[in-house]
Amino acid sequence: MKILVRNLSRETTQAEVLALFKAYGGVRYCNLVMDEVTGKSKGFGFVDMPRIDEAKEAIQELNAQDVGGNKIRVKKAKEAMMGATARGPWKKS
Repeated sequence: MKILVRNLSRETTQAEVLALFKAYGGVRYCNLVMDEVTGKSKGFGFVDMPRIDEAKEAIQELNAQDVGGNKIRVKKAKEAMMGATARGPWKKS
């Protein structure tokens, strides 16, 4: 299941987000969306968890949690949200 993670602190790293979700199960990929000009996080990203039950638990437990001083928003991603920068490690450059 593809998951949208929003309202991340610009200082939160991809490794930190990955660790949050790995606590609930397997993670296929974790990808923060970065600003091409500044190289800094845009404050949101995507996680893909292969097992639906683990993904649902992660969404339920992590939504509205304080991470890096921000209350993050976590929900199932819709395919329309999945731009080229969020397709995971198999994306084309």
